[in-house]
Amino acid sequence: MTYEPEVRERLERDAKDIIGRYPRPRSALLPMLHLVQSEEGHVTQDGIEFCAELLGITPAQVTGVVTFYTQYKQKPVGEYHVGVCINTLCAIMGGDQIWDELSEHAGVGNDEATPDGKVSLERIECNAACDFAPVMTVNWEFFDNMTPEKAKKLVDDLRAGQPVLPTRGPEHLATWREASRILAGFPDGRAGEGVQAGPESLRGLELARERGWEAPAADVDRARPDEPVRPEEISAPPHEPGKPIPGDAKPGSQEGRSK
Repeated sequence: MTYEPEVRERLERDAKDIIGRYPRPRSALLPMLHLVQSEEGHVTQDGIEFCAELLGITPAQVTGVVTFYTQYKQKPVGEYHVGVCINTLCAIMGGDQIWDELSEHAGVGNDEATPDGKVSLERIECNAACDFAPVMTVNWEFFDNMTPEKAKKLVDDLRAGQPVLPTRGPEHLATWREASRILAGFPDGRAGEGVQAGPESLRGLELARERGWEAPAADVDRARPDEPVRPEEISAPPHEPGKPIPGDAKPGSQEGRSK
């Protein structure tokens, strides 16, 4: 199966926009994967081959990236993908209990979607929002200070089509495919909406102002590299994957990689 001509034309147009932002085409792989994920809701074999063709790399190289990063899904997820943080602080604050009760309530496990396709669940190792633990996300938007009851109501509202807004962030909850397109580098114009930083995140700044704390003075005399780096200043990679490592070093050794 391949993309329909009109889909292929649209994806190529967006892909060329993405590729043009990087000095080397293969550097565009991560946003390209978000782009193809926004088309079908997960990264299909068609998407893998599309990325490989436009970036001049092999499908195996693309697949290696897809299978490494958990944000790329290899099977369909829900229209609203719900993440429950179960890392240390969130777990201590109730994240494990939230996951257990929510998974039982929704009747699905990790990376599984409800029969109606509305919601899927994922155990997240860290949502990078420990000051609001326990934290959940829906399509990567934050829902802070959660409880099992709040989590179950959130999922019920999503499945019922009720309006749901994140604790911090835009005044609109994007669908999974919409969020994937945003991550591909096509903003929806909502980045400045809603609460950007909650009171917990700003507490350190408030204390510093109250107590007259200031950051150390910058070392203005220290030499700094020119920015941004120009494409012609980027050296070629030491070797292409799949090709022999130059030199006499044992393949796969640190010495070989350094060469």
